[in-house]
Formats: sequence, structure tokens, C-alpha cells
Amino acid sequence: MKLPARIAVPIAVLTLAACAPQTSGGASGTDDKSGTLRVWLFQEVANKPKEQVVQQAVAAFEKRNKGAKVEVEYIPVETRAQRVKAAFNDPKSAPDLIEYGNTDTAGYVKDGGLADITAEFGAWDEAKDTDPTAKSSVTVGGKVYGAPLFVGVRALYYRTDVFTSLGLSAPKTQDELISTAKKIRKARPELYGIAVGGAYTYGAMPFIWANGGELATGTGTAADPYKSAIGSEAARKGIASYTSLFGDDNCPAAKCAQMGGNATVTAFASGKAAMAIGGDFSHAAVEAGTVKGKYAVVPLPGTTPGSIAPAFAGGNNIGVLKSTSHRTLAVDLMKSLTGKETQGRLFDAMGFLPTYTDVRQQAAGREPFVKPFIDSLGAGAKFVPASAGWGQIDAGLVLPTLFQEVVSGRKDVATASGDAARKMDEAFTAAGTPATG
Repeated sequence: MKLPARIAVPIAVLTLAACAPQTSGGASGTDDKSGTLRVWLFQEVANKPKEQVVQQAVAAFEKRNKGAKVEVEYIPVETRAQRVKAAFNDPKSAPDLIEYGNTDTAGYVKDGGLADITAEFGAWDEAKDTDPTAKSSVTVGGKVYGAPLFVGVRALYYRTDVFTSLGLSAPKTQDELISTAKKIRKARPELYGIAVGGAYTYGAMPFIWANGGELATGTGTAADPYKSAIGSEAARKGIASYTSLFGDDNCPAAKCAQMGGNATVTAFASGKAAMAIGGDFSHAAVEAGTVKGKYAVVPLPGTTPGSIAPAFAGGNNIGVLKSTSHRTLAVDLMKSLTGKETQGRLFDAMGFLPTYTDVRQQAAGREPFVKPFIDSLGAGAKFVPASAGWGQIDAGLVLPTLFQEVVSGRKDVATASGDAARKMDEAFTAAGTPATG
């Protein structure tokens, strides 16, 4: 992830405090070379293909490590916070490895739950091909706390049949995107020009970033490393651009203000919208919808012709818990679950975009639909602030509230963004630095 130092600080060089890397033994002080390792992975909507890929990785691990066994439990994403917190508080019942969302990294490090595997990651030959954006999502204070499993990025889906019938072409700028959406709504009032959501934070972020705004800036101080930038003039311009898409001339606020990302993709897939901002992971749902064979995907445009708006670099990681009594085995299992072979299989089975640049290019050769998403990553995807406070900001719906206040007319952009900035600063200050060491 390439971010200007003046505007935002890459996660890999944050000044957050962290422990020195451990090379043997967990918090328990033991490093057993046999026994049962427990793994928590996320339950997917269609989980069987994931289970089959994981079984292959586990079999390879058990073949390498005689006397070691693996138990995998698939947990609901919605309840992960409670389960993981309980595991951090009760090491005896905790698993050895967990899958976690990349926005959870800083919070889990602050809680002291993840093991620092900087040394092992650095010595791992495959890791050298990890996308820098993906690596930054497992890095806090220059230390590595897991391995990336897959990366998710969003682009612009659009209806080729609608565009052809109206004599339109894919928009080249965000202004053109807005005007195109309103032209479609006027000509085809039964459609949203582009489906947008007031609760779709990751769909709104590219508008903020494309206009030169940031969510937060690095302060350079360890005690309070972030300051909200959502109230800056550049960020307000991006917010105004995104919220201009809510209204009877595109996506009525009464229907769209509460929509999240899944709802916008569903509207597109079901034929109710001419455009939507969707992820590479949305491809299967769109293919299963009524628009199959009648759509295309391009990178979400930026503010100038030919530019690409910075996309949010989403995805999941696998981390070793600090409390494990099988540290060496746990790291080896992590490599099996996140290695190149497994990520290639997960792409084929689930459509998860690999985090290795070479494996991703191979995937693009097999499935051309991923090219716009790879182009978006290559143009410079961005990430959320690596602060435990982000979890509070996200859970508190600070940004959705900001967008919804604007589209409802309750507040203007300046007032709503100023209020959101204060809430963000409170969360950043409360979070401080990770409580590890």
C-alpha cells in the first residue's frame, strides 16, 4: 500500500508499541511438538468448498508433522468478537490459530491475543511474494501478527444491456459516474442509476480518498498516534460527492440510506440497479442473479479521466494466538493454511483473491473477471487506521451515521463530518497504543 507519508502512515511503520518477536514457546512457556491443535475459521455462506480446501492443507501439515493432529471449527462471523475476546481471556479454552478480519488486527494486538511472528514470517520463502497491501494488514508497529489469507477489493459493476440501449459508455471519472447514474434514472425510473448505501462504508471510502481526503492522519506520537481527518476540506468534498447519489434522481434516500454493501449488490444482481460498487467476492452472487451475461466490471474511476479511485483493501488473515502451547507447530500450520498452494485452491473454490502477486496473476489467467480488481489493487488500495479505536468507530457506526445525517438533510456535510471527527478522535485517544509487551 503506497500512502503519502504526509497524509497517512502505512501500518508497517506505525509507532505503536509492541513486544519483541518470540521464536519459541507461547505465553504458556511451552512449545509442544505433538498433540492437537485447534483452529477457528469463519463459516462462509457456502462453506463446503472451503472445508475441502482446508482439509487438504491440514492433511499436508499432519503428514509433515507426525504426532500432530488438527481440529477445525467454523464459527459465525457475526459472533466472532465475543468468541475471540473470551479466548483471549481464557487461554486454556483458546484455539491455537484463528482467522480474523484484517480490520481487527490492531485491536487484537492491543488485547495481547496475537503472537508476534515477525521472525518466522521474514524467514518464510513464500512470504516475499506477499502483496505489500496485504502484508500491511497483519503489521502493527513494524511487527507481524499473522499471515494474509485473501484480499478483497471493490470495483464498478455495470449493466451492459442498459448502457447499450441508452447509448452510454462506462464512466471515466466520478463526476461522469454521478451524471451517468442520473441519466439512467431519468430514462429508466424503475432502476437505480447506481445502488448506493448510507451504511456502505467501504463503498463511500473511495470517494473520500479520490478527492484527496483521509480517514485519519498519523500524529507521530506513540501515546495518541491518530487524528481524524474526516472533517478536512478534501474529505468533505468526497463525502459531498458520494452523498449526492442519494435522492429521487438516483437512489431515493428513503430506501437507500439504510442499505449496506450486500443490499446494493443484491439490488444490482436482481436487476434493480444499472450500477453498483461490488467486490471480487460479489462475483458469484451477481452470476447467480438475473443480470448474468448482461454486465461488465471496470475499476471505480477517480476524479480525473483514466484514474482509478483508491479502493479499500479488505480481506482476512490467519494468526497464531500468544497463548498457544504449540507455537512452532502453529506457525507451520499457519503456513499450510495461507501458503500459495492453498490460496490458489481457495480462489478456484471460493473466488477469494490471493495475497501473493504471482498466484494472483495465475488466477487472473484462469478467470479474466478478476482483472479490474487486480488493476484496482495495483493503482494503490488503502486501509483503515491501524488503531484499536477503529473497532469502536466501526461498531459505533460513526461513518454510516455521518452519511445518513447528510442524505436525510438533518445536517450539512461540514457539521456532520465535524461531529464524526470528534467521535473518531475520542476513540483513537481511548485506544492509545497496544497494551502488549
